[in-house]
Amino acid sequence: MTHSVAQRILSANRVLGLLCLLGLSGLSGLLSGCASPGDVATVQRLVPRVLAEHPHDPTAFTQGLEVVDGHLWESTGIYGESTLRVVDRATGRLLGSVALDPGLFGEGLTALGDGRILQLTWKAGRALVWEAATLERSAVWAFGGQGWGVCRLDDDTLVMSDGSATLTFRDVDGFARSGGVEIHLDGEPVDRLNELECVDGTVWANIWQADRIVAINPASGRVTVVVDASGLPVDRSGLGSDDVLNGIAHDASTGRFLLTGKRWPTLFEVEFVPEA
Repeated sequence: MTHSVAQRILSANRVLGLLCLLGLSGLSGLLSGCASPGDVATVQRLVPRVLAEHPHDPTAFTQGLEVVDGHLWESTGIYGESTLRVVDRATGRLLGSVALDPGLFGEGLTALGDGRILQLTWKAGRALVWEAATLERSAVWAFGGQGWGVCRLDDDTLVMSDGSATLTFRDVDGFARSGGVEIHLDGEPVDRLNELECVDGTVWANIWQADRIVAINPASGRVTVVVDASGLPVDRSGLGSDDVLNGIAHDASTGRFLLTGKRWPTLFEVEFVPEA
């Protein structure tokens, strides 16, 4: 998705939204994106089926998770404790780690597809670019607002969340803003969008402070899948109020997802299946 394509998507969404508000539903071909009872019925309701459990560092305040070339990459937060790390997911063993400056709060991360890893910071307005092979920082890209989650939608486009109901499109090289879309479910905005994972053109998002994950069509902003992850068998007895579900990665080699949370002792390997 190039800069011009992202802007065309945004403009088309605005026009479609206006026509829908005007009630011109007779233009069925043009207004196929307008909400209707049929649209509501197409939202899938799924749950994670746990296929395997792996150890996870119970001190890691997980902010981002991604599988890159078979290795699990993780971004952790908290001022003075934030890191970028590579983990052996089978054992939880740390393979490599680099600490962020004490004044930076680590957030989401994604692979740029060229041997570099992009890591967001929360309020500093900086996106850190790391060389995956050496864990050396090679660039810092500035952006406005808060950084929460990020994923690579295609070769040209990144998708970023900031805790609101809007996802922002940004260029893979340089992080310039190229558009955005508001996310909605059953006609209502979905805010607190947090950690993101892009899979085959779909954006999967954790909802902050909720045991929910949603799948989003980035062209329309419509939620197509809601995953209720409240049944994950994590021992919450020792967890604090901030130690919530946050961390979703897709393993393309198996088709499975990896889920964890802030300071959770377990990394879950799952598939999403219909609710019983």
